[in-house]
Amino acid sequence: MAEIIILGSGTGIPSIRRGSPGLIVLSDNTSILIDSGPGTLRKMLELGITYQDPDLILYTHLHPDHTADLVPTLFACKYGDLPREKDLLCIGGSGFKSFFEKLEELYGSWIEPQSYHLTVKEISKEALLYRDLKIFSKPMAHISGSVGYRIEFKDGKSIAISGDTDYCQNIIDLGIEVDLLILECSFPDGKKVEGHLTPSLAGRIGLKSHCKKLLLTHLYPVCDQFDILEQCRQVYRGEVLLGEDLMRIMI
Repeated sequence: MAEIIILGSGTGIPSIRRGSPGLIVLSDNTSILIDSGPGTLRKMLELGITYQDPDLILYTHLHPDHTADLVPTLFACKYGDLPREKDLLCIGGSGFKSFFEKLEELYGSWIEPQSYHLTVKEISKEALLYRDLKIFSKPMAHISGSVGYRIEFKDGKSIAISGDTDYCQNIIDLGIEVDLLILECSFPDGKKVEGHLTPSLAGRIGLKSHCKKLLLTHLYPVCDQFDILEQCRQVYRGEVLLGEDLMRIMI
């Protein structure tokens, strides 16, 4: 059994209701952090999760609202009252290693691990076998290096997460028959922005992927003025959830 926790259901636009993107995936043996927008570390603390806990950090792309708490995380791992000791694996799409090298040039010893081992990688086209998990990825229709992920658990359950994306076949492929498909849904129908989804497009992806449950997140403030769920349900007739900060879902 796995648990999914939304740390931030919003975007880079400040919102009282919704924090910037971040997601925790908890399996029997592994804790994964997917994206770490500003405020992620504090939201984790509200759940009793600290910078010590994630075994693996996956990044969907390099925009600041998805990566801003990477440096504070590494800083805390080194200078916190309890420096991190267990290994940390940090993975992103194409260009992630170059991005991280620039952070190292900028912050130097402040983020250099001393008490633990840090591995920074770019996701490959092959499945990543990590502990009790199998992780797949495909490029998304957003910016260069954007990737979505599919995570399969040892009990046969599965989830997929889009990160930021426009409508594309790759997210349908990642989401085929998953137990939970987590899609960005940045803007309401009628206010489409390139590189992002609307509820009806998210519903279309849910329909074509035959996912068992759909979760909409990455909601710009304008979404709170519309019935996002109803717009999505006009296309996808399965169960749809509207993401909220600190929402917990069992898989």
